[in-house]
Amino acid sequence: MTAPILHLIRSDLPETASNADHFGIVRQPSDLGGCTLSVWEYFQQNWISIVNDAIRHANLTIGVIAIAVVIGVGIGLMTYTQPALASLATSTTSAFLTIPSLALLGILIGPFGLGTVPVVVALVLYALLPITRNTIVGLRGVDPAVVGAAQGMGVGRGRLIYQVKFPLAWPVVLSGIRVSTQMIIGIATIGAYVKGPGLGNQIFGGLGRFGAANSLNQVLIGTVGVMLLALLFDLVYVVIGRVTTSRGIRGN
Repeated sequence: MTAPILHLIRSDLPETASNADHFGIVRQPSDLGGCTLSVWEYFQQNWISIVNDAIRHANLTIGVIAIAVVIGVGIGLMTYTQPALASLATSTTSAFLTIPSLALLGILIGPFGLGTVPVVVALVLYALLPITRNTIVGLRGVDPAVVGAAQGMGVGRGRLIYQVKFPLAWPVVLSGIRVSTQMIIGIATIGAYVKGPGLGNQIFGGLGRFGAANSLNQVLIGTVGVMLLALLFDLVYVVIGRVTTSRGIRGN
């Protein structure tokens, strides 16, 4: 499952001089003359590199969330009826968030090396808690009267979950996915330290040569890019929520 996702993350615009070197430190076209540009001028001269990193950042987020949803929702479905297992699942996924991102990436470099793979693994672990917890909470919060009525009509356990409980729990589950996405967009920038994809290359590339011409522009462009991606994804989730949630449930 991860192979197509990793291929999607690595797909981007053609390599350019400005992104060929790690963090873009060595060959930034706007640095060749040593002159300081405005943020807009810097963007105009380096837009291919910036858009390339933004696309990779978005693809990385989509791939990570897709994996985390499959795992997190699956764990929630298997444990929501068992308090002990549900508590264990929540505690375990919570523990992942206590590990500093740089430390976790450093640990994952051993088995996976540098690049996209350790970043994906780390981000999936970080994304699990909101999705798993909200799946459990959402399924437990379904009105017992609705469940009883469905059972009285002869609805089996499998159909009860997928046709009754999960649709009613969906707004809560989607909220967890939304929180995970916003969190991952931010944490993904740290992946640049292990040669991961994304706008972190702009941010830490600028910080790595801070004081040089246009280094602050590079940091600002990367930071604003992350913020815009977060807003874009949030708008997408608003649309998904309206399209996939019935009016009756939204009204409640």
